Amino acid sequence: MIEQHVLDLQEVDETQLALVGGKGAHLGALSRIEGIRVPGGFCVTTHAFRQIMAQAPSVEELLDQLSRLNPGDREALRTLSARIRRTIEGVTIPGDLAAAITRALSRLGEQTPCAVRSSATAEDLPTASFAGQQDTYLNIVGPTAILWHVSRCWASQFTERAVTYRQHNGIDHRTVDMAVVVQRMVFPHASGILFTADPVTGNRKVATVDAGFGLGEALVSGLVNPDVFKVRHGGVVAKTIATKQRAVHALPSGGTREVEIDVQRQEQPALTDAQVVRLVRLGRRIEEHFGCPQDIEWCLVDDDFQIVQSRPVTTLFPIPEAADQGHRVYVSVGHQQMMTDPMKPLGLSMWKLTAMAPMTEAGGRLFVDATRALSTPTGRAGLLDLVGRGDPLTRDALETVLDRDDFLPLLPDPAPGGPPAGGAPAPIDTDPAIVHGLIERSQASIAALRRDIATQTGPALFDFLMEAFQEHKRVLTDPLSHQAIMAGMEATWWLNDKLQEWLGEKNAADTLTLSAPDNVTSEMGLALLDVADEIRPHPEVVAFLRSVEDDGFLDELPKHAGGTTARDAIEGYLDRYGVRCAAEIDITRPRWRERPSTLVPAILDNVRNFEPGAAQRRFEQGRQEAWKKAQDVLTRLRALPDGESKADETQRMIERVRTFIGYREYPKYDIVSRYFVYKQALLGEAERLVQAQVLPEKEDIFYLTFQELHDAVRSHRVDDRLVRQRKEAFQTYHALTPSRVLTSEGETVNGAYRRDDVPDGALVGLPVSGGTVEGRARVILDMGQADLDPGDILVTAFTDPSWSPLFVGIAGLVTEVGGLMTHGAVIAREYGLPAVVGVDRATRLIRDGQRIRVHGSDGYVEILS
Repeated sequence: MIEQHVLDLQEVDETQLALVGGKGAHLGALSRIEGIRVPGGFCVTTHAFRQIMAQAPSVEELLDQLSRLNPGDREALRTLSARIRRTIEGVTIPGDLAAAITRALSRLGEQTPCAVRSSATAEDLPTASFAGQQDTYLNIVGPTAILWHVSRCWASQFTERAVTYRQHNGIDHRTVDMAVVVQRMVFPHASGILFTADPVTGNRKVATVDAGFGLGEALVSGLVNPDVFKVRHGGVVAKTIATKQRAVHALPSGGTREVEIDVQRQEQPALTDAQVVRLVRLGRRIEEHFGCPQDIEWCLVDDDFQIVQSRPVTTLFPIPEAADQGHRVYVSVGHQQMMTDPMKPLGLSMWKLTAMAPMTEAGGRLFVDATRALSTPTGRAGLLDLVGRGDPLTRDALETVLDRDDFLPLLPDPAPGGPPAGGAPAPIDTDPAIVHGLIERSQASIAALRRDIATQTGPALFDFLMEAFQEHKRVLTDPLSHQAIMAGMEATWWLNDKLQEWLGEKNAADTLTLSAPDNVTSEMGLALLDVADEIRPHPEVVAFLRSVEDDGFLDELPKHAGGTTARDAIEGYLDRYGVRCAAEIDITRPRWRERPSTLVPAILDNVRNFEPGAAQRRFEQGRQEAWKKAQDVLTRLRALPDGESKADETQRMIERVRTFIGYREYPKYDIVSRYFVYKQALLGEAERLVQAQVLPEKEDIFYLTFQELHDAVRSHRVDDRLVRQRKEAFQTYHALTPSRVLTSEGETVNGAYRRDDVPDGALVGLPVSGGTVEGRARVILDMGQADLDPGDILVTAFTDPSWSPLFVGIAGLVTEVGGLMTHGAVIAREYGLPAVVGVDRATRLIRDGQRIRVHGSDGYVEILS
């Protein structure tokens, strides 16, 4: 029916997105909010758009061609999208539809100037704004011009930027329809944008207003810099008044033009403080209606604000849920675990169930609520000291928040309750048998887990797992294990502090810990060199591995000369290390045992770049360098006043660090070994749910929490809509960047290096492994895509233990995330690689192939070419 093709704005609301698009739905909803003024108008609905598309059958073939295009072929995309637009613009609007639009226009006044605005069904969504992807036309006058610009809006569904945006977001072009909003034009004194949350910091309590003279197009197009006001708790707390030399005004005959602003007005604020505060109050009312922070377009006409658009702010990091409204400070778990990517729901819930500390989640990431620890002088000092030793950026971020006295005031330390029962634990002996015993107990516990879980299925499996998680936590919280870890870390700190004080040696422990024993992660990298030694003599196998595209290659290997030997070597490696993978704290990520092709590039690099026996030579070389360094510092110490005492103490600490520092890596290996056992059992249940037609595919369990999966196994029911929503949410989380510290106000704080001792233009980071190296930067975000040559410097976002096999073939390391005792730093020291971590935006500021110099002792990176 033609009446469904044109609707007054007052007839629609946010529930009718499929009919009037995002912009139309939001404008209709805005017009219903008490106290919010919206220029009158109407919507040409998506029914009309589909009618027009049906009259242009050639568009279907063009869309087929578009879907087959390589997204990177910008020229072909530009050409094809232009053809689609011309085709749509060439369709004559049917008489009854044109009459309906003209009737709606007559209610505004046939010659009333109007804004004609695109309103797609995939814009202004909570997860994707599509801002600016389709077209808007201002000050259009008369029925003929209105009809023509409605056609142009329909065609703008296929602007190059809109097509590219949809392809980037994985949205099928055919699933998006286009409505058009026609509104009475307003001629404002000033206009601009209101963000009801600070778009830079994420703080939900701070609103930001951008304002300029005339129409908002001057700001959107970048013609002028806006005045910027920040409002908190009903008052302007900061403002910057720009020099506004130009503005965009409407012409009486239609259209717009740029005009010069009188010199005496250029530096006047576009809004008074009182107007800014009043505007923010309106914005808070709109935010309350829609239930989330808003990006609002406004116009000021005769001291009256009119709202011409409101959309969700899609770039804000979510705030963890809390039991009360008090101020809270959250610390990112991902920055400590070297995995800042989002996790799927099953991964989040499994980590929370097996972690040693309570955690909360937001945006697919985990956080620890540090509020309680930071609320007393002793707790605050202890946490800042511990965090600062590992990651100065997290410490600085916490101090930035804590420096605001009103955010988290200090409470008195609780009264001492007497010494703890049993007193302090006795100091741990420097005894390698302690480490060997811990490892043996871990292996026995995991073997028992594998044996006992094999007989468990259905609801009984989940009861078994809840008990297994207790054993999991018991092993991780073993006091002796904790003492062993801390012994290695404290010895590292002692050596670095004392040898710098006594000898001027920076980061001496970096060399003293080379080739330390019992490090399962560094052994993993060397073991892959041994695998390469088995494969290198067989050229037919090497050629076959170069063509590998899927994970069935192990079955194919024996068909080639030497293939059985190669397969056995890889299988042996997977038996020991196949539980690992990138981002391994997320149980849903495919392990190497499940996706062995991930290792093939690293194996081929080792075959190409190393000679036989490289693993043993590499380990022995590091051991000798550590021994020589120890003799050097001990000799120099003995020449100092009280030198024998200093040397004896240092000798004890060197023995201590070499005894315990390798064990630092073992608990993580224990965790992921257990995770693989849990995962195999849960996937067995998933397979049964698929066979019972409860789930379409077994990986759908990754979008359920552990408890939800338990319920599904018990009831044989799964909410398909929930799984679908979780999948969509997970995709949006990839666009979010978690910060080291997050507050309950939504503010993201990453910290800064307070240093003035680096060259101009250098990228500052944290020194974690000494030495200086110059080489070609290889910017790699996926280990499976690695292609490294000797002397290359690996630049990546973060490294967890799974990246260690690449470390044997590189000359240096640069990461965006990391700390002194995180896995990448420990292994870099083990292998003697100069490394700088915590380099903000390293993968964007350093281009692949550039020549760089890494200053591992001083903590900065120079870009040389």
